[in-house]
Amino acid sequence: MARIVLGLWTTHGPTLSTTPEQWLLRVKADRANPAHSFRGSKYSFDELVTLRQGEGLAAQSSLEERTRRHAACRAAVERMADIFEAARPDVVVIFGNDQQELFTEALMPAFTVFNGPTVWNQPSTEAQIPLHAPGIHAAEWGHKPSTYTEYPGHPELANRLIGDAVAQGFDITRAKELPRHEHHWHSGIGHAFGFVYRQIMRDRVVPHVPVITNTFFPPNQPTARRCFDLGRVFGESLAAWDSDARVAVIGSGGMSHFVIDESLDARVMDAIAHRDGNALAGIPETWLQSGSSELKNWIAAAGALFPTTLSGGVIDYQPCYRSEAGTGTANGFVAWQESRTSDLKTH
Repeated sequence: MARIVLGLWTTHGPTLSTTPEQWLLRVKADRANPAHSFRGSKYSFDELVTLRQGEGLAAQSSLEERTRRHAACRAAVERMADIFEAARPDVVVIFGNDQQELFTEALMPAFTVFNGPTVWNQPSTEAQIPLHAPGIHAAEWGHKPSTYTEYPGHPELANRLIGDAVAQGFDITRAKELPRHEHHWHSGIGHAFGFVYRQIMRDRVVPHVPVITNTFFPPNQPTARRCFDLGRVFGESLAAWDSDARVAVIGSGGMSHFVIDESLDARVMDAIAHRDGNALAGIPETWLQSGSSELKNWIAAAGALFPTTLSGGVIDYQPCYRSEAGTGTANGFVAWQESRTSDLKTH
C-alpha cells in the first residue's frame, strides 16, 4: 500500500519573495481598503490603527524588524525544501486555493481536483504586468518560472481521489487542462502551487495532484469542517491505494493576512500539534475570510495527516507586519516526518 511519508504546511505569500523594502508596496492598497477582515469584523486602515495601538506595531513593522523576520522566513523556506528533498516522495498531494488566477466569476467551483497529465506555468506577459495589484509582480519569481514550463501531474491518483470523494458525498469539479483566458491578469497554475514547485521542490517537481479550493470568494466557500473532512477522505484513499508510492501531503496557504492575527495562528498551530480536528473545524467562518481563508488549505491537509504516525513540529513562525495597522502576512512553516527531528520546536 502507499505510505504517507511527509506532511508540510507552508505559507506562500509575497513577503517570502520580496525584499523587506518591497513589503511597503502593498501599504497603499492597505490604506485604500475600507473593509479589512479582522476577528470577524470589518475595519478601515485608520480604524485598525486605533484598535491595535497598544500592540507596538509601528516598531514591529520597522525596517529593522522586517529585515530580521524576512531572513528568518527565508531560512525556514530553505529548511522546508531540505526536508522535502530528504523525504524523496514519489507523488505529492497539494492543497491550495485560487485567487481568480484559474477561475473567474464565470465559473468558481468550491473544490477542484486537477487530473491532467501536465500542469503548466509561465511568466506574466508585458500586457499582464500592469494588471497586477501593487507589489505582486515583484514577488513573481517566487512562484513562476522564467519560461513556459510543464510539470507532471498524476491522473491515476487524481481520479482515485475524485472517485473516493464522490462516493463520500463530495461534489468535486475535475480539470484535465488549465484554462487559458484572454485579457486576464494571470496565466498558468496559481501561486499557491507555483510557490511549492519553485521554493519547496526547488523546481524539481515530482508527479502531483493539485487540489484547488475556493477559500476566498463567497457565497460557495467550503467551511472549515468541510475542508477537514475532504482531507480526511483523501487521507483514507491514500492509505488504501494499492501502490508502493511514497506520498507527501502539503497545505499551501495562510497564515493570517492581510491583517495579522497572532492569536488565530496560534490556535491553528496548537490544534495541529494536538491533532485536534474539532478545534480546526470549529474556527468561525467570519475569522477565515480574506487572506486568512487560506488556512483552510492547512485544515484540509490536517484532515489527511492527523491519522498518520508522522511526527514533527513548527519550523518557524514570523508575523511579518508592514504597517502600524497590523497589515502584512504571518508566515508559518510546519513539518511532519516519519521520525522526529530534534531541531523542530513546538509553538
